[in-house]
Amino acid sequence: MKSYKLLTIALMGAITVGCNDLDTYPLGDNVTTDQKEGVLKNDPDMAEAGVNGIATLFSVYANTSNDNDAHYDIGYPGVMLSTDSRGYDMVALNTGYNWYSTSTIWSDVANTSAITRLIWRTAYNQIFACNNVLSSIPADTEDKTLMYYRAQALAFRAFDYHVLAQYYQFTYLGNEDKLCVPVITEENALQAAADGLACSTVADVYQQILDDLGEAIESLHATGNIAVKAKKFISEATARGIRSRVYLCMGKWKEAADDAQFAIDNSGCTPYSIAEVSRPTFWDCNDHAWLWAVDVEESDRVVTTGICNWPSHMGTFTYGYAQVGSWRKISKTLFDEIPESDVRKGWFLNADGVSPNLNEEYQEYVDDAISEDVGKAYVQVKFAPYKDVLGQTINANDLPLLRVEELYLILAEAQAMTSPSTGAATLGDFVRTYRNPDYTNPVGTAEDIRKAVYWQRRVELWGEGVSYFDMMRLKTGVDRRGAGFEPSLVFNIAPNDPVLLYHIPQAETNANKITGYTDEATPSPKPVADY
Repeated sequence: MKSYKLLTIALMGAITVGCNDLDTYPLGDNVTTDQKEGVLKNDPDMAEAGVNGIATLFSVYANTSNDNDAHYDIGYPGVMLSTDSRGYDMVALNTGYNWYSTSTIWSDVANTSAITRLIWRTAYNQIFACNNVLSSIPADTEDKTLMYYRAQALAFRAFDYHVLAQYYQFTYLGNEDKLCVPVITEENALQAAADGLACSTVADVYQQILDDLGEAIESLHATGNIAVKAKKFISEATARGIRSRVYLCMGKWKEAADDAQFAIDNSGCTPYSIAEVSRPTFWDCNDHAWLWAVDVEESDRVVTTGICNWPSHMGTFTYGYAQVGSWRKISKTLFDEIPESDVRKGWFLNADGVSPNLNEEYQEYVDDAISEDVGKAYVQVKFAPYKDVLGQTINANDLPLLRVEELYLILAEAQAMTSPSTGAATLGDFVRTYRNPDYTNPVGTAEDIRKAVYWQRRVELWGEGVSYFDMMRLKTGVDRRGAGFEPSLVFNIAPNDPVLLYHIPQAETNANKITGYTDEATPSPKPVADY
């Protein structure tokens, strides 16, 4: 059975999803009845396979479209690219080689759009896998290994619900009572399968997120973070870092600051130095700045496709769609604001197509690769090719889900909202030490410091899939004037415009009649005059 009905999938269990039979998730290939019974008897080996499967679901090709020709369908990295493409800091041409052009031109607002299906199914496929693991391990287990695996499933599920909450409803503060998404857990699945499931309010979704993270953090602490073998798994520090993001959305400033500080102090991670980011980088999850990542292997299907992967769509130095015209650029306005003393200005080519961060070989490569009709100005050179091989054809780059640099920025913002001078000092110390030695501390009100932090987030985390979350959380709207978009793509969207919300997929509401969700068509935005 092939279906886009994610709620039905999550409730009813093992049916075919895209190119994957959920009987193979999250337990691995060809799971037998006896093996499933082993999981229900709390077999640690099977639980480990389940947790591995959860992490694997971050990066699966053609998992939401059932279509091997849907080259945008690359898992969560595709979500990152599509939502970044909706904003005002990532500029790309509306071309057939841009598989995220529907987001660039804002034609992805309908409940039948491929992008809303990508977001919805990517999250709920992983939630279903989490629920499978959780249903097999009792909450009161005293086995530390099983506690660890249960904590992984809880933390991953919390992350997925936070993603959904931020795309399908306006930000937490002021919208607590609005309907958001259905909250499917291991406890309500059978009843929901029989009766359907209504969307929960924003407040209730966030409560589930906090409950999941709270239990995960307690269990990870109790187990001493055993068996943390790779950055694709979640440590206590990582879980606290994820929760600091949640608290930031909720306006719980002290809690956000406490979690961010804990994660900084206990993750073992340190920011990239100025020297380390003075050249293209950000491809290896083993780097000391990464807490959590989409850990991609050369044998993964998204890699063996050749061009259906994140480096293909984003990469300036790799084989793929960017090479034939889908180059990703920073907003001209934002680029011009970056001081010359800031190493991150070199993460992008300047107006003449040059970056001080590129050696002669890399500069010659972009000079030859980028055609005049596209233009070299402002093309990103932040992300290195896999294993630093120029012209790489093996696109197995890892992707950051949480870097320690973001934790410093969360800490600075959270501190600023209660003590502006404290937040300003934290921000200043971070930027001077790791990015721009000439940076001076911002001054002003809490909102002034918050805006200064946001500007740093826009530059530091460019292309890492968090920009849309920030726009929704901070209610900035989408103003593309001066960014360098084609005239037909210059929009100025108000922060409360319903067009900002993704629509729950039509197939989902057709399958689950009691969601309580009322879909109201929102036309694509109209272009405005540029400047």
